[in-house]
Amino acid sequence: MNIAIIGTGLIGQAWAIVFARGGCNVRLWDGDAAALERASGLIARQIAQLQAEHLLDDAPAATARITRCSELAQALQGADYVQENLPEVLDVKKDIFRKLDELAAPQTVLASSTSSIPASAFTEDLPGRGRCLVAHPVNPPYLVPVVELCGAPWTDAASMEKARSVMQQIGQKPVTVHKELEGFVLNRLQGALLREAFRLVQNGYVSAEDLDATVKDGLGLRWSFMGPFETIDLNAPQGLTEYCARYGGMFRSISEEQIDTEAWSPELIAELERQRRELLPSTELLQRRLWRDQRLMALLRHKRESADEA
Repeated sequence: MNIAIIGTGLIGQAWAIVFARGGCNVRLWDGDAAALERASGLIARQIAQLQAEHLLDDAPAATARITRCSELAQALQGADYVQENLPEVLDVKKDIFRKLDELAAPQTVLASSTSSIPASAFTEDLPGRGRCLVAHPVNPPYLVPVVELCGAPWTDAASMEKARSVMQQIGQKPVTVHKELEGFVLNRLQGALLREAFRLVQNGYVSAEDLDATVKDGLGLRWSFMGPFETIDLNAPQGLTEYCARYGGMFRSISEEQIDTEAWSPELIAELERQRRELLPSTELLQRRLWRDQRLMALLRHKRESADEA
């Protein structure tokens, strides 16, 4: 399978790793030649790290499957699937998708990594708009495999199915979002949890440190291998319906306190920043991010090796 990666920033680099690890031939293109040059070294370094963590079998072979292209048309030649990763600017998306639609073969699926702009906003006027969609990854996609697939109202079913098949072939976990909505699914779930977390700290119920402990040492342990619906299905003797009968009233009562839609105040943000910097000085942020990625690698390795993975 031939893949074109358009834009070689952090997300483009990560996608290149995912596709090359999955056995695809990957062509990279970026309008900035210097960025394209830098990307190659960073990709090779991360591929080697993945092999060291036993998350990739043959780093040299994966790296060899990635080539750089100086011209957009060259990157698109023979491409089965395109993953675009340019900045989150509507006019930029419109311009690049117009070029992609002109240059790519009619059967090529054109996908964007955008996390905030619906496909309908930048594909409406394209002759080939039916093959355009969003494939929104979680960063970094070579460690977090969920990909949200969301088409515009005019995206054809065959293109959605092809995108889903591509993701499955390379070991990602595609999630089909049936209708366009702001933030797709993952960010809406994350936003709901964040809003309540901010509210609980703001109203003095818990510290930032203990809130994080509640998730990482509580909810997060289960959520690392099952979702919220399966969680509640297993938390009552007779399953989900009994759980809802037992606890639905409590959750409804709680939800009546969760209707505030005000922006997070500068004072609250400053207080959370103070608490976080007490726990982690800003000079240690980079090191902690590297630690996070190491832990994600270990978790991913465990899930792949586990016979119980669903």
